Amino acid sequence: MVADRAVLDRALAAGEREGGSVEFKERLTEDLHLADGKLESLAAQLRHRVLSGDGEATYVVGVTDDGGLAGISPDVFSESMDVLSLLAEEANAHIEAVDTWGIDDGLVGVATIAEGTMLEDDGHIVVGTAGHVDHGKSTLVGSLVTGQPDDGNGDTRSFLDVQPHEIERGLSADLSYAVYGFSDGEPVRTRNPNRKADRAEVVEEADRLVSFVDTVGHEPWLRTTIRGLVGQKLDYGLLTVAADDGPTKTTREHLGVLLATELPTVVAITKADMVDEERAIEVEREVERLLRDVGKSPLRIDRHGVEAAIEEIGDTVVPILRTSAVTMDGLDALDELFERLPKTGTEKGEFSMYIDRSYKVTGVGAVASGTIRSGTVEAGDELLLGPFRDGTFHEVEARSIEMHYHRVDRAKAGRIVGIALKGVREADLERGMVLLPRDADPTPVREFEADVMVLNHPTRIDDGYEPVVHLETVSEAAAFHPEGGQLLPGDTGHTRVRFKFRPYLVEEGQRFVFREGQSKGVGTVTSVSSE
Repeated sequence: MVADRAVLDRALAAGEREGGSVEFKERLTEDLHLADGKLESLAAQLRHRVLSGDGEATYVVGVTDDGGLAGISPDVFSESMDVLSLLAEEANAHIEAVDTWGIDDGLVGVATIAEGTMLEDDGHIVVGTAGHVDHGKSTLVGSLVTGQPDDGNGDTRSFLDVQPHEIERGLSADLSYAVYGFSDGEPVRTRNPNRKADRAEVVEEADRLVSFVDTVGHEPWLRTTIRGLVGQKLDYGLLTVAADDGPTKTTREHLGVLLATELPTVVAITKADMVDEERAIEVEREVERLLRDVGKSPLRIDRHGVEAAIEEIGDTVVPILRTSAVTMDGLDALDELFERLPKTGTEKGEFSMYIDRSYKVTGVGAVASGTIRSGTVEAGDELLLGPFRDGTFHEVEARSIEMHYHRVDRAKAGRIVGIALKGVREADLERGMVLLPRDADPTPVREFEADVMVLNHPTRIDDGYEPVVHLETVSEAAAFHPEGGQLLPGDTGHTRVRFKFRPYLVEEGQRFVFREGQSKGVGTVTSVSSE
């Protein structure tokens, strides 16, 4: 990440003392620094510096031996970080953070090396938020992860929104992310939400993490919301309903997606500070009726307690509670709920991750971000990336891994991560691609068979109907060819589905949502065709 120049100035001021914890390197190359005997010697030197620095060392790369700013090309800097990562691994340490600066036409970077590896956090859960625009999703999450009350104008929402126009308008236009955790049962929150490094500290300090995927409440971006709820490996859903507004059409849409994907869900009635007791009770009853209409049993947490909510949440029971980000009422109950809710299941087997977004980091290169679907990935792993538009998979390497801005050596299923990839340009990464082990033998498909249920449609679904299919992180137009020629609203049937533009990796058993205008349905892949 490009960082404040003060970090570099402090590293330069520290100097390179004999036996100290700071070292200057112009560059590190595989041919020279990983040659026979050299790796062991440099790893021992790195280990000594880590011990001298009480478990932490600093490597300044792109400078001369006396600390002069030289600058090296992005490719050379990336190779230097690869070599440094291997040296750190050999020394039982890892690169915790990298800050970079542009110097003329080159780069200078400060890498922080920390002793040991990331602590395992088997209880890490991922929660997807949903709800109508202005019903307080982002504000509630912002207050949860910081412990700070809102000012009544959505101030804590800004701790999640990442685009300037989102902050200016007060409307989320894309998925955003947040994290907090618990250590020995006590919350570990973000102290300074405006510093990305504080999220990294939460990941480092907590023994249990709660990651939030905050979706979009505005109707025009429903497609993005569906992508967030279907494309991430979520454990729970958190649906917000504002007490001053009550359930809306969008509320029903989002609830339908949550339940159609069989996601255990909690309903938070927000903005309780803005209404009197009579109105709060009225909205609670509206929510209860809404849940019963779709075959679910509401469970009032204020009446039955958090313990009952934890035991009962699932296929048929949906806990409900009142909250206020202004007065912080109800947030203690949410803390207890998220601290104790179990992981809903970790998929074992080989590593796989569908790409949700991509970006480019100076000195690191292309980064693929998403939620790990199964298995474990480690820095240095050789992987396959694809399918590309021609159906091929290309070989890449996991250069480094970050989780909520915290650099880690490895990550497993359920983690939201960014993986820096060697061997591909960021421009060539596309949402819906997948990362797999190098020895995998994937078969991309344009067509698959599925069992579907039509949840809503104004007339009937005929042969050739073309909705958008949301499967994992894939969002692609596809043609439906139903068995028998048509499907009616409420029908359950079988259909052949063919992607309109390109192939994807699709597997039996995967669930998906399809939508077009007012039409909506869910499905399960029953077989795939390699045609």
